Amino acid sequence: MVVMGVFFAAFGVFFNNYLRAYTDYQRDGTNFTQIATQSERIANVLRGLTDIVSANGDDIVAYAYFSPGDTFTSLVHYYYDATKRAIIVEVTPMTANPPTGTVITASKETYTVVENYNKKAGTTLFQYFNAGGNLLALPVTDQHTIVDIQVNLIADTAQTTKGQELDVKVSLRNRKVNL
Repeated sequence: MVVMGVFFAAFGVFFNNYLRAYTDYQRDGTNFTQIATQSERIANVLRGLTDIVSANGDDIVAYAYFSPGDTFTSLVHYYYDATKRAIIVEVTPMTANPPTGTVITASKETYTVVENYNKKAGTTLFQYFNAGGNLLALPVTDQHTIVDIQVNLIADTAQTTKGQELDVKVSLRNRKVNL
């Protein structure tokens, strides 16, 4: 009986640890899937932007088509929430494309793009590059020099303290210089 008790206790500890690790890996996989999906979504919006209003390390404001069915561009603002634990986007539709259109502030919508964000010290959400591939100093004062934007996303992990990182570099469709 004692041998069986020791055997079942050891098996119970092993099974509990295995189940906890499996749950942690599932959560890590879900978090990485979320940042992968949202990085592609952000990249698609930024790729087709028509103009950049402001470009900083942790936020960008631009005129872009937010949804594929949009008739006109919207004023799109990506930034961190107050706790720096989520990435938010504000989308304000326009009456027409700039410069003739005006924003419809009453129709502004706010969405959480990435929850459980893990802001890493020394890393910015956005990095901007010129036609030569050189990293531009922040804040970017001449937005017309930006031809590539790198989006840096990080999600929490249960298995490591570093988190999962995903970087996507977007070539702006309307800013190509090699045509």
